[in-house]
Amino acid sequence: MAQTVHGVIARGKGAPVEVVEVVVPDPGPGEAVVRVQACGVCHTDLHYREGGINDEFPFLLGHEAAGIVESVGAGVADVAPGDFVILNWRAVCGTCRACLKGKPWYCFNTHNAGRPMTLADGTPLSPALGIGAFAEKTLVHAGQCTKVDPSASPLAVGLLGCGVMAGLGAAMNTGGVGRGDSVAVIGCGGVGNAAIAGARLAGATTIIAVDIDPRKLEWAERFGATHRVDSSAEDAVARVRELTGGFGADVVIDAVGRPETWKQAFYARDLAGTVVLVGVPTPDMRVEMPLIDFFSRGGSLKSSWYGDCLPSRDFPYLVDLYRQGRLDLDAFVTETIALDEVEQAFARMHDGDVLRSVVVF
Repeated sequence: MAQTVHGVIARGKGAPVEVVEVVVPDPGPGEAVVRVQACGVCHTDLHYREGGINDEFPFLLGHEAAGIVESVGAGVADVAPGDFVILNWRAVCGTCRACLKGKPWYCFNTHNAGRPMTLADGTPLSPALGIGAFAEKTLVHAGQCTKVDPSASPLAVGLLGCGVMAGLGAAMNTGGVGRGDSVAVIGCGGVGNAAIAGARLAGATTIIAVDIDPRKLEWAERFGATHRVDSSAEDAVARVRELTGGFGADVVIDAVGRPETWKQAFYARDLAGTVVLVGVPTPDMRVEMPLIDFFSRGGSLKSSWYGDCLPSRDFPYLVDLYRQGRLDLDAFVTETIALDEVEQAFARMHDGDVLRSVVVF
């Protein structure tokens, strides 16, 4: 039987979000209803509200979430009612060309729930990243539920659902950071600081945080940065080179996603080094550079999709590191808020005052 819960929606481009009644249908084959315990406020949610993703309003926002499986549909075997899960937005299909090549983190046919949640009047809602977790309960594909240790805090581990995983994976998976490497991270918000934490976990010995905000550079040191560069006051490329023996960093991660920061990343890396773009650019952004620079510097230029993660592999592993005290996910939680405070949290996030606000149910 369908349930009515409260959730946060965006009705139109730029309009303030609203708390409304949301109808959640019973799970169909391959689906699950999850009682949400906590959900982080991510920039992607703000992009949805601003029409930066698509125009399929109204959106049910929220996607960085953890909770308890309440019910499952026919054919679901990997999770069961009562399981503590982190929600993910890349439920792999197992049959596309990427999955069949043994690279399911690139899956080109990821799954979402087949039926929509709706407003009380029957208007279909578009769930953010196929999840829609700014709601007391949400309907997802069962593959979007990753079972993890239930002793972990949902406030912290739910953040693996998007931004923190994107940063950790940009370093550990996409960038392939290894023991003794030098790493520079440009942009030290939630994703950038997660990349710094990932670089430390992977064994990097020189980790350079680059930002224009002194507060964010202070945060970066907490997550493992060994040096910090205020790029509003000095040339970031020259300083990164100076800190790496004049060569440039082995891996440079652009967690901003603008042409100027990508160029900084490109020229701040060592010959044959790696650039990872994990910050999300807008469609209008362009980069113009001499082609000879690409040839003469060699190395790898990579984009990181969700940290190239495989939730079934990475989430349990990272939750174990969190429980062992080796990965401080709690440090990403700046504040906890109620469901009706999401609009104010967007403003604080836009102003750079928080790493993550987390809605607690």
